[in-house]
Amino acid sequence: MLSISKIISRTGTSVIAGTLLAMSAGFAAHAADQVRVRGTVESLDGQTLSVKTREGTDAKIMLKDDWKVSSVAKASVDDIKPGDFVGIASLPTADGGDGALEVLIFPAAMKGTGEGSYAWDLKPNSSMTNATVADAVKSVDGRTVTVTYKGKEKKIAIPDGTPVVTFAPATVSDIKAGATVFVPSEKAPDGSMSSGRVVVGTNGVVPPM
Repeated sequence: MLSISKIISRTGTSVIAGTLLAMSAGFAAHAADQVRVRGTVESLDGQTLSVKTREGTDAKIMLKDDWKVSSVAKASVDDIKPGDFVGIASLPTADGGDGALEVLIFPAAMKGTGEGSYAWDLKPNSSMTNATVADAVKSVDGRTVTVTYKGKEKKIAIPDGTPVVTFAPATVSDIKAGATVFVPSEKAPDGSMSSGRVVVGTNGVVPPM
């Protein structure tokens, strides 16, 4: 498993800047016309991406002229350190807390992206919290992190086996039939969709968000 710093260094500074800035809009809490397409690639024809969504429908997404592609690389719960900026999708638990569904460790260049806690559509009743790790305490069955955002605090349990990833480089050739993708998109009033970024699964690691 590559360390996050090594993943970032292999990406290249200019590529990081372009890709991460483009990706940031996809994790912001705003924009009422934003939709998140999750599924597998059927085809990429020019700048038209066809996806079989997880719901079983067919989606066609027009990729913008300056669109970017990235992948995700496997990380570990042990990589989560105080001061890191993370995006954690979670569900309420029976004891009144929150349990993580997945964790994205943002590279330092993306610190502050979409900061806050808001509704997410990974699963019914799930939420996404983009925040800074205040502390991370190891327990018998995983780890509990305390995160802070906009003057608020939240504790989230991360059970063993929870997917933990960070961003990694990818190329257009990685967007091939059968590849798993996460595409934060904009939906126009006529129903057409467009996007400036694609997160594609590579090397057996799929976007869990």
